[in-house]
Amino acid sequence: MAEHPKNLNWGIHGERTVYDNRWVTVKLVDVEPPDGSRFEHHVVKLDHVAVALLVNDREEVLTLWRYRFAVNQWGYELIGGLVEAGEDPQTTAAREAVEETGWRPLGEPEHMGTFQPLPGIIDAPVDAYLWRKAEKVGEPSDGEEAARIEWIPIDNVLDLIRRGEVLGSGAIIPLLYYLASRSAGTSGSR
Repeated sequence: MAEHPKNLNWGIHGERTVYDNRWVTVKLVDVEPPDGSRFEHHVVKLDHVAVALLVNDREEVLTLWRYRFAVNQWGYELIGGLVEAGEDPQTTAAREAVEETGWRPLGEPEHMGTFQPLPGIIDAPVDAYLWRKAEKVGEPSDGEEAARIEWIPIDNVLDLIRRGEVLGSGAIIPLLYYLASRSAGTSGSR
């Protein structure tokens, strides 16, 4: 891990919750940046999420085509959901795949990484996992997750991202990681 200068850390002098429910917590944190000023900074806390990237032998990725009202947009997403208390994120990703698509990931996944989508103001950890095999075990148990479930060629992904048709960092980051690892010949390659 890279070293970081301690004198650039921000001091935290306390916090207060201004909104809290099952889905989102908003806090005001009393912070002091290195310049010595002091102010309250908003922090939004969201639950831990796990995402599944399923890629088949034809180099297609399993996606959900769905509408997101918060941004008033249709687009492709990967499978994922909230990590339940006491649940391993890998288990969450596999469970969500079955619930949302009817496809069960097979074998041990590759942990692609953990990331924070907007760490300047939002604490929302996301774990992404890659499976290269899956079997159809039924229909989705949650019919509201997607208008359609679709295997799309991985080679079409960059164009979809460029056109704004892939929604959210939970899909974009794992897809780009997979594409970059194929190009680099690392563990994400075949």
